[in-house]
Amino acid sequence: MRAIADTTLADVCESVRYGYTASASLDPCGPRFLRITDIVPDSLDWESVPYCEIDDSDKERFALAVGDIVVARTGATVGYAKLIRDPVDAVFASYLVRFRIDPARAEPRFVGKLVESNLYKAFVQSRIGGAAQPNASAPVLGSFKFSLPPKYAQTHIADILSAYDDLIENNRQRMALLEEAARQLYREWFVRLRFPGHEHTRVTNGVPEGWARKTISKVCEAIDYGYTASAEQDAVGPKFLRITDIVPDNIDWASVPYCPIEEARLAKFRLIAGDIVIARTGATVGYAKRLHKRHPEVVFASYLVRLRLSPDVSNIMVGVFVESDDYKGYVHSRIGGAAQPNANARVLSAADILVPPRRLQREFDGFVEPLLDQREILQIQNQQLRAARDLLLPRLMSGEITV
Repeated sequence: MRAIADTTLADVCESVRYGYTASASLDPCGPRFLRITDIVPDSLDWESVPYCEIDDSDKERFALAVGDIVVARTGATVGYAKLIRDPVDAVFASYLVRFRIDPARAEPRFVGKLVESNLYKAFVQSRIGGAAQPNASAPVLGSFKFSLPPKYAQTHIADILSAYDDLIENNRQRMALLEEAARQLYREWFVRLRFPGHEHTRVTNGVPEGWARKTISKVCEAIDYGYTASAEQDAVGPKFLRITDIVPDNIDWASVPYCPIEEARLAKFRLIAGDIVIARTGATVGYAKRLHKRHPEVVFASYLVRLRLSPDVSNIMVGVFVESDDYKGYVHSRIGGAAQPNANARVLSAADILVPPRRLQREFDGFVEPLLDQREILQIQNQQLRAARDLLLPRLMSGEITV
């Protein structure tokens, strides 16, 4: 495969544009309004993307089309990107940059695979340094250099990598079904109160006999803020879990950076199975993840709050609740509409939760834990598929592997 001279992302575009400034709305008042938050997860879930009001002339300028690439230009997720794969009535928000590929110059799917990859994220990180609030302009984001093979090879490379993406997406959908099954069981037992034996249990003011309504803080043995350090790509210490890492549907441990930390402080900030971490600032405030069984040695960053549950309370039960949209809604109802939302540990742990007898908690765990085990296996498979895909991409690009 013969590669032509190096080009840049901007060089293969017919247009590059910053996004539209508006307020997002859950009401269908216009087209979908794609934001940074929406492009960070592995897959773009259009059903969860909000709407915005926009007049026809602006809509034409900011509309998204199949083959467009949108890139985050600010915040902890700067450099994250998504190729638009489906025809959707949508526009993109101001903290995104849209790169519209000229199909006469390059295959949009090929360029999209490159820009979605860790190669591109690493390039962006190398250009912005270690700023507390990183930003990258459209010229910086568009200056990414790569070799452009012949058009037939671009198409074939995109097809090969798409096969990996299809497998990853299939696993992701299976994981989503497992997570939804856990959430539905939680709602059935602890919200609708149709738990085993509910027919014979008296309920007073929404609390079944033998149960207790408690704040999350009352079922924790410890609530802590995270460790302040700089993230490093080199393995200079344990993994360093940040807000960026917990926003996607599942944590991709391969992409989580490292941090140096003194041995004496490691125990204080180390995460263990069953710990729950919650984002306390930014657009993703209230996003949470519970660590299951298989994870590397890891500490958590300062913009996260850790909940460590008491041994007599199921961390699986609390984890299902805290990872839910109901919990995110609770957090957002407490912080108002601030431009830079923040929630301290007291706010994040003040949500009410019904705590059933320990016997019922164990029964719930017996149903849900196998679902989470299976989800974790699929997550590991996806990490392996991504690693294989990301290793394959530069080799296909260089011609080391012919197509």
